[in-house]
Amino acid sequence: MKTHCLRPATALATAGALLLAACANTVPDKSLPDGRSQAEALSFKPREKVSVEMPSKEDLALLEETVNPVYQLGSGDLVRVDVFGRQDVSGKFIIGPDGMITLPMVGNVFLNQLTREQAHAALDRRLREFYSQPHVTLGVEDYASNVVTVLGRVQTAGQQRFPHPPTLAEVLANAGAMPILDKQATLTRCAIIRGRDKLIWVDLKALLNGDLGYNIRMKKGDIVFIPDSSETAVYVLGAVPRPGSYRLTPSMTVLDVLAQAGGPTSDAAPEKIGIYRATSRQTQILDFSELIGPNRKVNYALEDGDVLFVPNSGLADFGYLLRQISPAIGVLTFGMTVDTYMNQNK
Repeated sequence: MKTHCLRPATALATAGALLLAACANTVPDKSLPDGRSQAEALSFKPREKVSVEMPSKEDLALLEETVNPVYQLGSGDLVRVDVFGRQDVSGKFIIGPDGMITLPMVGNVFLNQLTREQAHAALDRRLREFYSQPHVTLGVEDYASNVVTVLGRVQTAGQQRFPHPPTLAEVLANAGAMPILDKQATLTRCAIIRGRDKLIWVDLKALLNGDLGYNIRMKKGDIVFIPDSSETAVYVLGAVPRPGSYRLTPSMTVLDVLAQAGGPTSDAAPEKIGIYRATSRQTQILDFSELIGPNRKVNYALEDGDVLFVPNSGLADFGYLLRQISPAIGVLTFGMTVDTYMNQNK
């Protein structure tokens, strides 16, 4: 399989010479910031199998929060401090980003990540520096730090506050992620980021099929990330029963989307199938026999915006299609490339 670069003609008088030279020579290779060459970044590649380790229901059960956990105070929580007979130091206080509240006459008291019993003891110790036998009570008025953050493919991304430890389904529903019930959706998994060193994958497909063992109860501070996007699409045009756009799913290949489109029709001439990649303005011509062969070396992984075209008769139709998609690809440009390709593969 040979890949030929395409360049727009700058003038009709020199178009033939420029295109022949462009197709005969490779583009000077330049390194990208990540160390890859331009050829590596722009070339079509076979699908790489990416395995994501999904914990079992038993493993998830060990990671979920308890139903009634001991609450730990955090930044943003509103607490009420009452000191008997000392109205001057009583009142409502918000725990600041530094984990402290400031009492009049007393000063700062650190309460972050303390239970109510621990916070009560800390306040009592601090007050005893100023008063003899103070009687203090502590209540939580607003559990503002009990948040879970949702990112990715949801209608309402950001922090969500809950009065109790929510389940994963509650978090997704609250963030507007329930389009995952759509049969066309690509949501099959989500990631839960816990702290700085733990990443938990959850099988959403199993959860939505009714297996509540995957409905893990979240911990305060968890981040839920929905990796799949409904905005990415690939397009199938030409001699197929169902031409149109198809949502790009993880690791989608040429055969995957061709199967969704119904495969070539009886009027198709699928010996050569074309892919146009708009991001790099690159065209690849596939041999159908190699596509369905045992090795499937040309069963390339698709990217957002790729256009797959199954011609009715030869490659002329594909050239016409590309001229509609990208005005930068002129008649001579694609024509010279196709002629060169066909001559070299006789």
